[in-house]
Amino acid sequence: MSPELGDLEELYQEVILDHSRRPRNFGELADAAVRVHGDNPACGDEIHLAVKFNGDGGLQEIKFTGHGCAISQASASLMTTKLKGKSRDEVEEMLRAFHDLVTSGNNDSPKKLGDLLVMRGVRKFPQRVKCAMLPWRAVEQALRQSEGESTVSTEEPEFA
Repeated sequence: MSPELGDLEELYQEVILDHSRRPRNFGELADAAVRVHGDNPACGDEIHLAVKFNGDGGLQEIKFTGHGCAISQASASLMTTKLKGKSRDEVEEMLRAFHDLVTSGNNDSPKKLGDLLVMRGVRKFPQRVKCAMLPWRAVEQALRQSEGESTVSTEEPEFA
């Protein structure tokens, strides 16, 4: 491994640790239209996602609470920062791109993912892919419903 690559991986780890220690958009969203509880029984990660949609169905506001490993918390923090204010189509496109990034390392649009690229190394650790994807599966579920509460789990058959 070249020194530059090692430095880059170290930077990525620092960004992940920063987001896990000081998560952005962490807290309650009192007027949320949708709440999704996501859990990963294999490791105990839990995400409680709250979403408020705008008039066009896009994500006007998104917050989370919960606890878990650095990967799940950083993924939720980075995700909420990236998705806030995005249209439904943009969110779905980002979801697919992030899934591809953490499962195969493929990324056709690095500019679109931006800071989310720090999660690329997760693919090397299959058990951690579920940690990284947990908040994304919660937002995917939130898009399927316009109101109410639901639950998603990493142990569901279609879960990546």
